[in-house]
Order: sequence, then C-alpha cells, then structure tokens
Amino acid sequence: MKRTVRIEGLDCPNCARSLTNQINKIDSVQNADIDFVNSKLSFEANDTEKALKDIISLTKKVEPNAKIITEKKKTKIFNKQFFIDLAFLVVGTAIGLCALFIDLPTPVFWVMFVLSALLLGYKTYYKAVVLLFKGVINENLLLTLSVIGATALGEYREGLMVICLYSIGKLLENLAVGRSRKSIEELTNLQPEYANLLIDGKESKVTPDKVAIGSTIIVRPGERVPLDGEIVDGNASLNCQSLTGESLPFFAKTGEKILSGSIVLDGVLQIKTTNEYSSSTVNKIVNLIENAQEKKSKTETLISKITKWYTLGVLVLSVLVFGIVFAVTKVFDTAIYRGLIILVVSCPCAFAISVPLTYFSGIGNASKHGILIKGSNYLDACAKLDLVTFDKTGTLTTGNFSVDEVKILDEKYSKDEIIYLACLGEQNSIHPLAKSIMSLNSKPLEKVENVKEEAGSGLSFSYKGEKYFIGRKNKDNKSTLVELYKGNSLLAIFHLSDTIKDTARASIQQLKNLNIKTCLLSGDNKESVEAVANAIGIDEVKYQLLPQDKFEWIDKVKSTSSQMVGYVGDGINDAPSLTRADVGISMGINGSPASIEASDVVLVDDNPTKVASAIKISRFTRSIVWQNIILSAVVKATFLLLGAFGVTGMLSAVFADVGVTLLAILNSMRALRYNPNKTKKIKTKK
Repeated sequence: MKRTVRIEGLDCPNCARSLTNQINKIDSVQNADIDFVNSKLSFEANDTEKALKDIISLTKKVEPNAKIITEKKKTKIFNKQFFIDLAFLVVGTAIGLCALFIDLPTPVFWVMFVLSALLLGYKTYYKAVVLLFKGVINENLLLTLSVIGATALGEYREGLMVICLYSIGKLLENLAVGRSRKSIEELTNLQPEYANLLIDGKESKVTPDKVAIGSTIIVRPGERVPLDGEIVDGNASLNCQSLTGESLPFFAKTGEKILSGSIVLDGVLQIKTTNEYSSSTVNKIVNLIENAQEKKSKTETLISKITKWYTLGVLVLSVLVFGIVFAVTKVFDTAIYRGLIILVVSCPCAFAISVPLTYFSGIGNASKHGILIKGSNYLDACAKLDLVTFDKTGTLTTGNFSVDEVKILDEKYSKDEIIYLACLGEQNSIHPLAKSIMSLNSKPLEKVENVKEEAGSGLSFSYKGEKYFIGRKNKDNKSTLVELYKGNSLLAIFHLSDTIKDTARASIQQLKNLNIKTCLLSGDNKESVEAVANAIGIDEVKYQLLPQDKFEWIDKVKSTSSQMVGYVGDGINDAPSLTRADVGISMGINGSPASIEASDVVLVDDNPTKVASAIKISRFTRSIVWQNIILSAVVKATFLLLGAFGVTGMLSAVFADVGVTLLAILNSMRALRYNPNKTKKIKTKK
C-alpha cells in the first residue's frame, strides 16, 4: 500500500536524497521517495502505520529539524522554525562579533567562540556526524571540515564567517523556496470543500467525493463548482482563470458544460454532474501538479546522479589541491587553507535546488494558463518540438456538426424511418457525427444486437434479424457524410458540415512564429481536409487516414528523420497517435478519457492556441535551467581556480557559493511568472 505524507524542515535536495536512502534501508519500508520541492514523502509498505513510525524514528535521528506531518497543512513561509533559526543566527553572530573584536581573556574568548560556532551551525555539525557514521558524505561535512580547519589554522574570523554566511544563505534559500512552494500551492487549492446536493427537493451539504454521476448540485455566487457537469437550470458568469488562464469571466447558460474549479460570480446554478470527483477537472489538475515531479527530465535526472557523487569528488579534489600546493610551496598551513577553500566553494546546492525548482515552477505556470504538463520530461520534449500534427474534428474544428441533408436512396423508407434506423446504431457511438444524427430523433430507441465498431469506418449492428451498417464505406465522396446500409444496399446518406474554431488560425500562426512545421492528419475526405488547411494556413495535409494510418505516419516521420513530433487530438481513436508522438496533446473538455490518459499534455479549455503557449513556457523554463547550470558551473569553476592559486580567500568562496545559489533560486522563480501571451518568443530549442 502506498502512502504520502508531508515532510518539512529539510534544508536542501541533498539532505532529502540522503534521508531517502536511509529510509529505504528500513525493513518495514518497501520503497520510499522524498520530493523536496513539494515537501512530500511517499512510501510503500505492507503495514503503513508501522512503516511510518519507523520512518519518524529514523528521521528524528538523521534530520532532527525535519518534521513528518500526516494531516493536510498549508505552507507557511515564516513558520516557527524560521524564527528559531533567525534567533540562533542573530545571537550567534552577536556573540561571535564580541569574541572577535573585543579584547577578552583567552578562556572567555574560547567559550564565546565555541558558543557562537555552535549556535550558528549546530544543525550542520550534527547532520555531518550522524550521516558520516551512516556512510553518507554531503555538504554538511564540507562546511564542518572548513570551520574546524580554519579554527585549527588560527583563522578564527574566517571560520566563524564561513558558518555565519552559510547559515544566512540557508535561511534565505528556505525563504525563496518557501515562497515558490506557496505560489505553486495556491494552484492546488482549487478543490472545493463541499457540494450542495439536491435530493427530492431537499438540499444537503456533502463532501464532493460523495456525489454520484447524474446527481443534481446547486452552486451559488462566490462558491466554487465542485464537480464537472451540465447546467440544467440558471445562468451565471464564471471566473475560470485558475483553470484556463483567461481573466475575463465566462457567461454560462442552461445546457452548457461547466468545469469543476470555476467560481460562480452571479446567479444560482443547478448542475447535473457528469463526472465523479476523482475524474473531475479540478481533481485532475491538482493531481497532475502534485505528481508532476515523479516524471523527471533527463537534465534533472542527470543532475541528481551527479550530485550523488559530487561531494565525494570535492573531497578528493580538495586533497589533490592540498597535495599540489604543499609540494610547490612547502607551507603546510597554506596548503590546508587552499584545500579548505575548495570545500567551501564546491557545495552543490545551486545545482540541486534550482533545477527541480525551475521545472516545477514551469509546470505550475503552465497549469495557471490552463495547460497540464504531466512531468518535467514532457516539458523538455515540448521545448524541442519541430513538427506539430493535428487531428481535425474537435481539435481544429468545433466538432459540432449539423445535418444539412438526408438523401434517401430507397423510397420504401420515410425520412423518419431512416433517421430512426441510423440512430439505432449511432446510440452506441461517441463520435461527433453520431451525436449530430442522434439530435434528429425524438423517439425512444430499442436495443440492437451484434454491435461491432469498425475503426475509421463506422459500426455494424443487427436489428429485427437484419444486418445494418452506419458510417462510411465510400471513401471517394467529396463531403463529410455518413452512410446507412442494410446488408449491402445503401439506404441513405447524411450530409453534414463542421465549423472551424475561432482560435485555429491563430494557433497555426503562433506555431509558425516559433519555426515549427504543422501537418493535418484526418480521416475525412481530401476536399474537406484541404478546405480547413487552406483556411487556417497548415503546411501539409494527410487525409482519409484510419487511426493506424496516423500512427504509422508519425512512426515513419520519427524513424526517418530527427524531428521531434507532437500530436494534438481529442478522440478515442487518437490515443495510439498520442502515445507514439514525442509529445501527445489532448483536449480537456471534449477530449475522450482514453485520449486524456494517453497524452502527455492536456489543454483544459480545448483551445489550440495553448499548444504554442505550452511550447513557449517549456522553452523559457528549459532556458532558465541551463542558465542556472551554466551560471553555477562558471562561478564555481572560477572561484575554484582562484582559490587554488591563492587569489581569493575563504570568505570570497562562501560568498560565491551562497550568492550563486540565491541567484539561481531567484532565477528559477521567473519560470512561475512568465506570461507566454505577452512575452517575445523564446528561440532556443535545444
């Protein structure tokens, strides 16, 4: 059984990784993982209660400041621990300054010096010792050795300043990370706490997970819609910004679909629920945001692997620098001092914190704009797309077909009889064309037998001993149509028309501005497909394709070129193509459950312009990741060289380490505030 709890008080991802490794050694725990960015600890165990007790016991020993919280709790930036750390920092610094700059007797000096060093770095020293005995070497050991070494060399001022600046840096880092967590947590606070359920004219307040599909709920002004549904009575303006990113209110009237998470601004709505709470839009958004870190990008995974061995490598490098400097200068104190500088400047926090924080901020920002990206690996893939392929119906067109003509080819049947026969079959289909034909019928429909779907063509069924087919066998027809057969005899042809979405042309133009090619893959006839493509400016078209044809076309492009391919679709028949593409993008409102499940990105409001927005956010986020990596690497490499040659001292080293970490964190937070609709395109793909 899997369980997730909140964990607070961890200083950095390396601490989280070390603790994860220790927890995984507990016999009662089968598998555990700590998500530092989300402050979550997930673990699997046969007996979760016993495992949790063992985890809490171990955590107290290894990370005494970490707390495991089982109940739901909001993030506080300025919490109790922050003020305790701040008090220790202020008092420790004051005592240290007195010891360093006031002429004191030697015993008093040492008492004040040691007290100051303990107040400033007691957590660091404790974790260094405890983890060292467990075979874990991390930045806590680097700082502890630096303080001890500086003190042994008589560099008391630098020893205290190293731990003081490091403590200040950790406090500021925690504030920055906490602020980012708070911003992202606001995105997950969409879940309504209750639903007003209407049963037999009586209203009762229940939790949303107790409401069944088909129930009627009431939502009043100021309340958040708890479940997806259809308005059966009332009109109201809705605030959907948290779902779609659109700041203007949306006016919803009777008969229209409504998404959970929307806020009713005026009017009272009666809504017939169409999804259970677990399948509702608001719950999917929250789950996608919270679980996005489980699917890490290659960059993020690489950084994690590197930092695992990074500290040990730093210790080896420090010893090498000591050996080389001692061999050249023959001065032991100088060699030790320069080796200590290597320890200070090489802390991996800038890499370990900024990279996952940037990806998480990018995913959170996309969610704010109505784009659900299921993991940082998919965000990376979005940033590299060269070609985006589209399904037509329901993706670039509204999918709301109207029947223009019913052409009857067998005069023995009346129009009403033809419509009834067609609807007998179409009642078993979820295709948009089927819904349009079904709207023509007003009679109760009987059940039919031997229903069999023929992918890309239609479906066959038996009725009163006769075999019928509803769909399209004749691929040479010049318009969107549905044919009705009895046996091999064509009884009637339904001619239908569809309309292009208002946002379709803009979506294609935005992709062209990003130097991305576009292609339309459709099962419709040549004339219909080309008409849509010409109207919105798509580069290439492929028509009369079955689902397997679309899959094979994408597979061929991927295998014969180096292009990264995206596919945008909404139907159950799009699921194979969504899976095969490098990035599958589905529609959130009208998309089938199969397509949403198979996709890597979900557009909450079915707006195709969000495809370009997703790519812009992904490119911007990826550019920040590499900015942080390059900045951290260059600064650290520079100060490593300067320190090794004696140009800079230990204080400069700690300023460089803390400074670059803070800069990287602040830069990471830009990914949360980036607006793809107001900012110039980001050109970098690779």
